[in-house]
Amino acid sequence: MLKVVSSKPLYIVLRVLLGGVFVYAGILKLADPAAFAQAIDGYGLVSWRMANLISRSLPVLEILSGIGLIFDVRGSLGMIVAQLLGFMGVLAYGIHMGLDVDCGCFGPSDPGAGAHGGLWGTLVRDMFMFAACLIIFWQRRVAGYFPRPLFRFNPFKTTE
Repeated sequence: MLKVVSSKPLYIVLRVLLGGVFVYAGILKLADPAAFAQAIDGYGLVSWRMANLISRSLPVLEILSGIGLIFDVRGSLGMIVAQLLGFMGVLAYGIHMGLDVDCGCFGPSDPGAGAHGGLWGTLVRDMFMFAACLIIFWQRRVAGYFPRPLFRFNPFKTTE
């Protein structure tokens, strides 16, 4: 079992699937930022202006971090983990407050985003994606799969 979990094919599949989900979600949100801003505003956590700013910047961050994870760029997995933790926090808040809102995860065309219990399913889905991130972190640590740097040049590295 340990050999399967630490295998290179599983490492690649998890990275590509998780990165693909983030790229797909980001593209759908970027296609209709007004609808995504309404979904953000439904939680009541930020002002309308901030919701508009988030609706235009978060999808770009999702796309870039998803592409980075697909190509195994250093830092992209950490960005995805940070986003997932933020998403799970907002979803937990919505569940705790009993909000009947669209999660906004995959834009306005998301069939599972509808209210009436959709937040619980979305939270569980995010937990599974978080678990996949933990497996990738573990694979990097134990099996020695190292992500590549975004830039080869490091001005802070000293040569001896």
